[in-house]
Amino acid sequence: MIGPPPFAGDAAPSPIDGGGTAVDTVAVEVRDLVKQYGALKAVDDLDLTVPTGGIFGLIGPNGAGKTTTMLAIVTLLQYDRGSITVFGADPARDPYEVRRLVGYMPDFFGLYDGLTCREYLDFFASTYHLEAATRRAQVRDLLQLVELDHKADTDVSGLSRGMQQRLSLARALVHDPKLLVLDEPASGLDPRARVELREILLELSRMGHTILVSSHILAELEEICDRVGIIEAGKVLAQGTIDEIQSGLATARTVTVRVLGGEEAVQMAVDTLAAAGAPATVVAAGVIKAELTGGDEAAADLLATLVGAGVRITDFREERGGLERLFLSVTKGVVR
Repeated sequence: MIGPPPFAGDAAPSPIDGGGTAVDTVAVEVRDLVKQYGALKAVDDLDLTVPTGGIFGLIGPNGAGKTTTMLAIVTLLQYDRGSITVFGADPARDPYEVRRLVGYMPDFFGLYDGLTCREYLDFFASTYHLEAATRRAQVRDLLQLVELDHKADTDVSGLSRGMQQRLSLARALVHDPKLLVLDEPASGLDPRARVELREILLELSRMGHTILVSSHILAELEEICDRVGIIEAGKVLAQGTIDEIQSGLATARTVTVRVLGGEEAVQMAVDTLAAAGAPATVVAAGVIKAELTGGDEAAADLLATLVGAGVRITDFREERGGLERLFLSVTKGVVR
């Protein structure tokens, strides 16, 4: 848990209000960030923009620089060069303000044996100088939010791994931050615990919290993230929605075309596609799969070419391969 800001708050807003009413378009802005360990650049002129609201997934292989970037954002790591702002606050110049705005959940966290879940959260809430009555209400609401209210008086050492993760998430929320930074929160969880954690993150997003999360479980990130950043070798290679990133790729994309007519119409479509530089294969009666290179404009031009050649099209769509396919398309498999 990051340290408390130097202020004494008489009260804290409810965990459900998203950490305040101020509206900002950008939650986190990282520019030209560099962090070097000897000859290794863990982060190499990295740029990242996390919009306010929603869930932003930071994905990349081990050693890509995800954790280093997150530690710099939450003020727990000094970086060598570049700039970071968190809702306009600079972690290097105003770390206490950033800590007031951010809740951080590391991939490995400590639990104190001999404390119940209620006592554990109350202790961390007290480090933010919340009064006793406020702490009691905050702890009660958080235990309900992470579905641990029935374990309020259970020693933390008796919790399952999934319950410990949920308790750690509640700990990151005790001061009602505007931004949650979660480093591999589903690490080591069984399938049921991952589903439970995913539902809590979606609920927190609906409540108004901005969430920056890293994970190796790409299928799960695809289900919850509004936007993603793909990082490799210390650089963000692409960021945006999955569709935006996919549309900007110059790699081959598969398009399924359904043609009205018999074999002659299908052959005309295949020949037209081949002439346009999109080799095609007939996969079923009246159905063709073609490979094209380029973004949405290239796909639109290909459709216009088919129609212009007199091919009657009943369906024309790109096969989206999801986040895993996108990750493999963008990254190069660099190992450092």
